Amino acid sequence: MKTKELDLAYKLRHALDESTNDLPTKTAERLASARNIALSRKKEETAVSVVAPHAVFAGHSAGSSSPRRFAWIGRMGLAIPLAALVFGLMGIYQFEQRQQVIESAAIDAEVLTDDLPISAYLDNGFGAFLEKGED
Repeated sequence: MKTKELDLAYKLRHALDESTNDLPTKTAERLASARNIALSRKKEETAVSVVAPHAVFAGHSAGSSSPRRFAWIGRMGLAIPLAALVFGLMGIYQFEQRQQVIESAAIDAEVLTDDLPISAYLDNGFGAFLEKGED
């Protein structure tokens, strides 16, 4: 469907270009002047829209200054997930440390209460674990 539209546009352009040669000089000058005025206005509109962009939040009109109060929210787009990641990793680290302390305390309690079987003291790995824990 786009090819049909493009063909029509090319045909119209070609027909208009051919008919411009038949226009009177005064009409051609007026058309050129109108075109220049339209282009200058178009350039001014583009410059204005680029100079003063701002966001409009729900519940606020476009002319109010309240959206600027919340402009920092847009800048926090990366900082908030990054902070959540850091706090999450810190929480995981604290949880793992707590689990290690609980496991060590359980082993120490069993050693002190002599609830461990004799074979645990004869195990080379258990002896190495106890020596490593004393450092």
